[in-house]
Amino acid sequence: MRAIRVQKVGPGVAVQDLGRTGFLEKGLTRGGAADRLAVHEGAALLKQAPACAVLEMVGTGGTFEATEDVRIALTGAEMTAQIDGATATWNASHLVPNGSVLTIGPTRAGTYGYLHVGGGLTTDTILGSRATHQSCGLGALVSAGDVLPIGQDRGDQSGLTLPRDTRFNGGTVRIVPSMQTDDFAPDTRTRFEQTTFRRDPRANRQGIRMNSDGEGFSAPEALGIVSEVIVPGDIQITGDGTPFVLMAESQTTGGYPRIGTVLPCDLPRVAQAPVGSALQFQFVSLAEGAAIEARARAAWAALTKSTAPLVRDPADIQDLLSYQLVGGAVSATDARLDEG
Repeated sequence: MRAIRVQKVGPGVAVQDLGRTGFLEKGLTRGGAADRLAVHEGAALLKQAPACAVLEMVGTGGTFEATEDVRIALTGAEMTAQIDGATATWNASHLVPNGSVLTIGPTRAGTYGYLHVGGGLTTDTILGSRATHQSCGLGALVSAGDVLPIGQDRGDQSGLTLPRDTRFNGGTVRIVPSMQTDDFAPDTRTRFEQTTFRRDPRANRQGIRMNSDGEGFSAPEALGIVSEVIVPGDIQITGDGTPFVLMAESQTTGGYPRIGTVLPCDLPRVAQAPVGSALQFQFVSLAEGAAIEARARAAWAALTKSTAPLVRDPADIQDLLSYQLVGGAVSATDARLDEG
């Protein structure tokens, strides 16, 4: 069986994909990878469908052994990575030979790192997805000793890389008005946009708390709202005026007023922001948001065109002297050059 055998693994490592849809009315959100862009990047590097299941790693990864030759790609939060002790470049694809050991972690930048395999992980499907939904108890975290099956790999190319994205150190996040945005006074909305928030350590796959200096944010007229449908990206303002950005495993209903909703294409920036990193929110109109989202989806779908051959840094090649470093040289004084 094609598989990767888990020798060691960090906490919170789980199989994810793009999540399951169609269950909101039953109280189940989509779930899936916290950084959906990273899933598309891995698919582009391996030239396979983004629907393939991957391994999501938080803070650190683990040690994995290939039971056959396996193509892999490493995306998302940059982590240290070695194949049999040799450094493996992040945001790139590699071949892990049969019996080789892949070691991943800890994180250098960002929060969620991803390990992709050619053919995708083929763990059990639950309600149409292999994604682990920790909040609802669907699936289980990966443990040492697990053997994760891999599907048929229809590709054979590795050694590709993608340009590094800027989403791993916070930044500006675009939001559109939500159900209760107008319940917040104009000066409160302006102050919200002008505030520099810091990601709080109290965060998980359900939501992320945002800290800031100064007074909190409130909408007195919205205190009487009843629980209603909410979605990932909604920014709820709790009773003490603190914003929480809802993430992939958010609940499906909520009663806190929402000051805005993060564009889906910008949620990876929120997910990947390390603890303490700065984030700012910028309102765009619904029409502008729709156009931005459409362009982002098109760019994600075209990522394969942005891949390029991976050029290895000689400093990272442990067996550098085994390579033919100079070839094709001829002597300008060789007698054969004078012939004919």
